[in-house]
Amino acid sequence: MKVGVISDTHGCVQTWRQIYAAYLYDADLIIHAGDVLYHGPRNAIPAEYNPRELAQELNACKTPLVIVKGNCDAEVDQMLLDMPLTESSLLYLNGLRIFVRHGHDLATGQAAALVHRYKPDIFITGHTHVPVLQRNAGTLLLNPGSPAMSKREDGEGSLALIEDNVVKIFAAASGKALYELPLPARLEGYAGDRRE
Repeated sequence: MKVGVISDTHGCVQTWRQIYAAYLYDADLIIHAGDVLYHGPRNAIPAEYNPRELAQELNACKTPLVIVKGNCDAEVDQMLLDMPLTESSLLYLNGLRIFVRHGHDLATGQAAALVHRYKPDIFITGHTHVPVLQRNAGTLLLNPGSPAMSKREDGEGSLALIEDNVVKIFAAASGKALYELPLPARLEGYAGDRRE
């Protein structure tokens, strides 16, 4: 199984097309950690900003999408999208437990409480536009960064893939692997039934 993880597309339709064609076209599932269509009041409007067109692309996407609501996502965004925007999602994929929340509303103690409650193998957030992949006890903490409006020092966007017992974050334009961690040992072999 191949799972794409993105966040903070902020209405950037050309970036979506590029990352989908390069990384996500053969994914079994795409998880979006929020801030889908609107650029947000603190950000400059990117030249490629076209939320209506991005909504059409997402609605037409053949790959299933799970999207959580970010701090820039509003009720009007939901009116354009065919899939629900939820506050958080708990997914079970081939023995892998994944909890997803945008993260803008999580203080350190709140995040720890959610990890304690749901015991996810992977806890996915977005919001910061900076990629993070680290292990905290038995949970992988994953923020794929933003493919469109990166706040990395070099400005290159990023996204993540969960595949072949590994979680990797990639620089979107160059394809360079930035971070990589194996899934917890108890989940080895979960990807064995990957669609060919």
